[in-house]
Amino acid sequence: MKRFALFLLSLNFAFIANAQQAKHKKAIIVLTYDDGINSQLNIAIPQLDSAHLTATFFLMGNMTEATLPRWREVGKKGYELANHTLYHPCLLTNVKANPANNSAIYTPFMMLREINEMNTLLFALDGKPGGRTYAYPCTEVEVSGINYVDTLRKAGLAKYARIGGGPDAVITDFKNLDPLKVPSWGVTGNPVTGDALIDFVKKVQQSGGLGIFMFHGVGGDYLVTPADAHRKLLAYLKAHRNEIEVTTFMKAMDEVMAAK
Repeated sequence: MKRFALFLLSLNFAFIANAQQAKHKKAIIVLTYDDGINSQLNIAIPQLDSAHLTATFFLMGNMTEATLPRWREVGKKGYELANHTLYHPCLLTNVKANPANNSAIYTPFMMLREINEMNTLLFALDGKPGGRTYAYPCTEVEVSGINYVDTLRKAGLAKYARIGGGPDAVITDFKNLDPLKVPSWGVTGNPVTGDALIDFVKKVQQSGGLGIFMFHGVGGDYLVTPADAHRKLLAYLKAHRNEIEVTTFMKAMDEVMAAK
């Protein structure tokens, strides 16, 4: 009987400790990675695994027989696999790409068709039904000069959607936040440093808000964040677990919308 009482007491202490820990997490950080590129598989994900942190990967239809099984394993680990369209249409005045993927010749219907088909591909990857999150290619919310945000909203193909922003894109006004236009910091630099990444986190901590990173290459590929800078950021997040909640884009937005 005494042992049982001690067991219940220990459970009570654990519950109090967990509740206090949750109470003191005043900031939410979301790590997102675009385009499903090799440096994310080879560098970013092993670093995230080592730090026991989660993230969201916005994938396209550029997966191959070699990479598709690897992305399937990423989903099994609990990372969020999210939608970045099949062909990543962008204005060719902003990027170099296949002329067929020029967003200036797309229509909103063509965008929705790609998003819908990518949702199906993602379901084939991880088997998760229900809503997906979405990231606008090149952070563009228009095709052929037409804003398609409300068209996407009516179609119900994306539960939440991420746009771009700079290192001041700290979200604090949750009440007026459009769930299909959620700002993020599109990380760029010459190169960006670990200290700069951590400074963004500190801004989020000071405001008690939500901060979303948009990464591309990590230690390679393009729009590169150096591997050491990325590792330094993860080490800071891991060391401040009691103050910062690091979660997926879907889960973070579910929390934010529930608190509205």
